[in-house]
Amino acid sequence: MAKRNLTLQLDEEVIAQAKVIAARQGTSVSALLAQQVREIAADFARYEAAKVQALQLMADAAGRGSGGRITWRREDLYDRDEARVR
Repeated sequence: MAKRNLTLQLDEEVIAQAKVIAARQGTSVSALLAQQVREIAADFARYEAAKVQALQLMADAAGRGSGGRITWRREDLYDRDEARVR
C-alpha cells in the first residue's frame, strides 16, 4: 500500500509522551500512531457489524408472531407466587 505524509498538530507534552511510548516499544512515533489508527478503524468496523447484526435480530424478532405486536402480559413473565416465597 502506498504511504503518504500527514501533518498533525499536537501539544508538546503529547509529543513527548508519544516519543517515550514509541521508544519503549522499539518503534517510531509514526508507526505507533499508524498502529493506533488501524486498531481504532478495526474496532469501529466490528462495532458497525455488530450494530447491523443486532438491528437485524431485533427486526426479525419483532416480525415473529402477531405482526410484531406484543402479545404477552407482564404477569406472564413473572410468577408472582414464587417471588413471594423467596
